[in-house]
Amino acid sequence: MLSDLQIAQNATMTPILNIASKLGLNENQIENYGRYKAKILLNTLNTPKKTSSKLVLVTAMSPTPAGEGKTTTTVGLGDALRHIGKTSILCLREPSLGPVFGMKGGAAGGGYAQVVPMEDINLHFTGDFNAIQLANNLLAALIDNHIHHGNALDLDVRRITWKRVLDMNDRALRDITVGLGGVINGFPRQDGFDIVVASEVMAIFCLATSLADLKKRLGNIVVGYTRNQTPITAAQLNAHGAMTVLLKTALNPNLVQTLEHTPALIHGGPFANIAHGCSSVIATQAGLSLADYVITEAGFGADLGAEKFIDIKCRKANLQPSAAVLVATVRALKFHGGVAVADLNRENTEAVSRGLVNLERHVHNIRTHYGIPCVIALNHFVSDTADEVDVIRKKMNSQDLAVIECKHWAEGGKGAAELAHKVVELCEHTLPTSKYVYELSTSLWEKTKSIATKIYGAADIAASPKIRQQFQTLQDTGYGHYPICVAKTQYSFSVDATSKGAPSGHIVDIRELRLSAGAEFIVAICGDLMTMPGLPKVPAAYKIDIDEEGTTVGLF
Repeated sequence: MLSDLQIAQNATMTPILNIASKLGLNENQIENYGRYKAKILLNTLNTPKKTSSKLVLVTAMSPTPAGEGKTTTTVGLGDALRHIGKTSILCLREPSLGPVFGMKGGAAGGGYAQVVPMEDINLHFTGDFNAIQLANNLLAALIDNHIHHGNALDLDVRRITWKRVLDMNDRALRDITVGLGGVINGFPRQDGFDIVVASEVMAIFCLATSLADLKKRLGNIVVGYTRNQTPITAAQLNAHGAMTVLLKTALNPNLVQTLEHTPALIHGGPFANIAHGCSSVIATQAGLSLADYVITEAGFGADLGAEKFIDIKCRKANLQPSAAVLVATVRALKFHGGVAVADLNRENTEAVSRGLVNLERHVHNIRTHYGIPCVIALNHFVSDTADEVDVIRKKMNSQDLAVIECKHWAEGGKGAAELAHKVVELCEHTLPTSKYVYELSTSLWEKTKSIATKIYGAADIAASPKIRQQFQTLQDTGYGHYPICVAKTQYSFSVDATSKGAPSGHIVDIRELRLSAGAEFIVAICGDLMTMPGLPKVPAAYKIDIDEEGTTVGLF
């Protein structure tokens, strides 16, 4: 059996100009990055949203170590829609090098449902992440430079909140000291690194609607406070102009293709367990002006990525998804039913039945709290048995929910044709309702509690007196209307990564609050989640190599 990498390396790609022409774009509207990658020039995209265009969200049940194939399903659905005669485009996030060299892997799909060139997409791609990293770290350098040269803004070095970033898992950089070595090197202070995908610059990049909006948001970044708690912004440091220059080219969405030559916009890459977990607003809006069906994904489970997609991205960009596809697998259900990873390939209908509580809660959230019609995409694995699938189908059908087995990994678009037909039916015959988990007029504390109790099944939220005071301070100083971006483990509805299924009645502990004034949301960090991940004991990097002919090996 060929690996994902081998399938991608054997693919015959179409020149990117041909892919652009499928969307009605000409050579003057794109900037080529070689033969098979391009950026769509924003200043040439003046077409408004097509009145017939439909936005489809692909999300998933709580992820497991076995992998559910959400991106693979997204790609397969995009191909399947074209297979049944519809015009479609994908809107995906760019992979981070942290997972690529860590443990999760890339984000280009798998099998015969991939976006290509896979190696480029999973590695340096078009340099967007490097631009985001540089813009973030330019601001960090300007902060320390301002302090070194007199500190006219009276920044308190103990209250600087802006961190440096690196697109790599490196736990040693979480907490560091900078400015050592004497007067010439500045003032010593405590600092730290986040991973690039956790940077507020990444969030701003993905939520900005234009170059002017990007610059405004960058200027609104709060980098720290004076001794009397007055916030200092990037605009006061005169940093936002140069930061925007670094991001100017990156803001143009990236155009690539699937193995079946379906157009794909891959742009931006915030993690959903740390940040808001959605590809860029600009790419989504571009997709809605270019195709009838825009298929996008939100990171991790529907409790994280989908909630933020609705409460942050859709609310801010005035987007309305027409349907949601909830990806599940027999193996994931068995895992949530208490089966060890090593035993997931063995038939166990009882474990499947127990694990359905996880899927059911996600379905409830999508239908009740997000107001989106939903279908279950059961991503097929060869170890699945008819009896196991029957357990899932009977349970979901009793709730008036379709369960469709999908074989896009092995068969490409035709393997998800039934799913495509169902998505079209939902989009054309079911009316979604605009619903949010909370109203912006409620307090920051109540918003956070609403997410925890409604979406996670928690009894309440908790925080130390210091964090409670921080909630109140943010509320009182003009940020109370912001949405909440919860950062927590992706593996559970609770903050305990080992708690499977659908835990209820737990307490969601809020460890830290971060103001993202440019992105216009408040990050609530829960449990022991780290914004700079570490590498596992045996990182994926150990398997990645290159042969004497320059061919990459071991990359999935």
